[in-house]
Amino acid sequence: MIDLEFPDGSHRQFDDGITGYDVAMDISPGLAKQAFAIALDGVVRDLKRVITKNGKIRIITARDEEGLDLIRHDAAHVLAEAVQELFPGTQVTIGPVIEDGFYYDFARDEPFSTEDFAIIEAKMAEIIDRDEPIEREVWDRDEAIAFFKAKGETYKAELISDLPVDEEITLYHQGNWVDLCLGPHLPSTGKIPKAFKLMKLAGAYWRGDSTKAQLQRIYGTAWTNPKELRAYLARLEEAEKRDHRRLGTALDLFHFQEEAQGQVFWHPGGWALYRALQDYMRRRQQKAGYAEIKTPQLMDRKFWETSGHWDKYREHMFISSIDQEDKVLAVKPMNCPCHVQVFNHGQKSYRDLPLRLAEFGSCHRYEPSGALHGLMRVRAFVQDDAHIFCREDQITDEVKAFCALLQSVYADLGFYEVQVRFADRPDIRVGSDEVWDKAEASLKAAADATGLEVVHNPGDGAFYGPKLDFVLKDAIGREWQTGTIQADFNLPERLDATYVGEDGERHRPVMLHRAILGSFERFLGILIEHYAGNMPLWLAPVQVVVTTITTDSNDYAREAADCLEAAGLRVKVDLRNEKINYKVREHSHAKVPVIAVIGRREAEDRTLALRFLGEGGKHQQVLSLDDAIADLTVRAIPPDMKSA
Repeated sequence: MIDLEFPDGSHRQFDDGITGYDVAMDISPGLAKQAFAIALDGVVRDLKRVITKNGKIRIITARDEEGLDLIRHDAAHVLAEAVQELFPGTQVTIGPVIEDGFYYDFARDEPFSTEDFAIIEAKMAEIIDRDEPIEREVWDRDEAIAFFKAKGETYKAELISDLPVDEEITLYHQGNWVDLCLGPHLPSTGKIPKAFKLMKLAGAYWRGDSTKAQLQRIYGTAWTNPKELRAYLARLEEAEKRDHRRLGTALDLFHFQEEAQGQVFWHPGGWALYRALQDYMRRRQQKAGYAEIKTPQLMDRKFWETSGHWDKYREHMFISSIDQEDKVLAVKPMNCPCHVQVFNHGQKSYRDLPLRLAEFGSCHRYEPSGALHGLMRVRAFVQDDAHIFCREDQITDEVKAFCALLQSVYADLGFYEVQVRFADRPDIRVGSDEVWDKAEASLKAAADATGLEVVHNPGDGAFYGPKLDFVLKDAIGREWQTGTIQADFNLPERLDATYVGEDGERHRPVMLHRAILGSFERFLGILIEHYAGNMPLWLAPVQVVVTTITTDSNDYAREAADCLEAAGLRVKVDLRNEKINYKVREHSHAKVPVIAVIGRREAEDRTLALRFLGEGGKHQQVLSLDDAIADLTVRAIPPDMKSA
């Protein structure tokens, strides 16, 4: 007999040979009809597989997260089947589930076109209508290799050959179509909702190796129902409108060019935005007890070898050789080893701890040209980086203070939904398990003390220590991993950082690596998209445009602009001989928060007619110049200074 425990804690006994489908049917025929798969002791399995052991069982349907993954996985297989039916001779390679969808890589001499998508989607719908049973089979390794070679599927044969010798080889039949796959899958293609869409084409190297064959990748998305698909496509349309690259050009904030790949050319407006954010962060960190420092861009290779970064990051580091001195220097990809050098300069006492060192550190990392993406993925960037050197008994207080600061900063910037993820030791790391045990326990205890809800993210820690990552949600529901705090017991050891304790002996400090924004470039990209370019007044590149209706108001317009600028506002003057409606519309499209309109009456009365972005010109506030300055300077005060 098989004893199964259900999510409500109840138990049921079943005869040997029972399947997940039988269990679902035993509960109710309605559930069996909706069932996609089961989770047995947390492992997702095909609904038709025989259950051979006791355990905890859960029936998976379309309502479950695993259910959506199964839909997307099977949609990838249906895509592959459709392509091979439509384009004989095409080889299939791999087709995993990804965020919001799936892809499949194909080897084909002729290129696909997005014009092919319609017929492929139609064939996919036909395969779903055929309701082809999906059956799992375990094969002998050599027989599976021979089978795929006979079919001309050399990529599949290679995959099998490279699998560990003790790994079970499973093939899935989908009607007459067969694919190598670990599974699990839905019971049949008819379970896949017709809520999918092919999205784009891309090139991809076999196994991600640029020395190997180039394949054609077809991306798709799939959802549990057409309503969810429509909502997703609407989000994509909104995201396209908010794309920071498009807005960066439209608002004249920055540009990129081939001669400096992955590096930003900031224009006056974009640099004003950058500086406003940096000035804000500088004030927040200063108030929180951080001392700002500046460290070199180039350091000797030996320095990075000692820290461990050479082994971990060498392929992403820019190198400079000095032939005259027979030296190899590296452009710093991060700031942390440099901060240890500042800590090490001069003897430190336990009374000096915690020591919080902050740097707007300029870093460079080699990213492949295909991975570059506007401000979101660059080769040159500035981090709002800081490192806290403290005693072990100070970790909790420092983590709590950092989390409070981070949440306050995010709220000031308009982000109120933040998820915290605890990432523990990765497979490739430095330091002993004993040190990692201590670091993980310390950071976990500190996270618990913050009272924040923390999600476990196994194996995603830094190579030197565990971390808390902070993921914020933007205006259209997208998630962005930005801030982090990392507990490092290893780097102080490797770089010989010590302090004199109360006992007069030398001790190793704990090093807390932390950032709130991550990098200014990426965070500004997120901000631009979050606000769709309509930046809050305190951040706006141009806060006020003073523009005239008639040329005889020009002198007063210049005077008003000078007064507004003297009050600390970022001001632009528009004296062009154009119709006022044209100028107002143009500056509204440029996302200028306030337009101060001056006509003959305003010049005579020394007033300003203020129009605020987002009100469509329906509301106009006429104030004296002095009152306008007073009102706008208050509105433009950065949030951290309002409470000061």
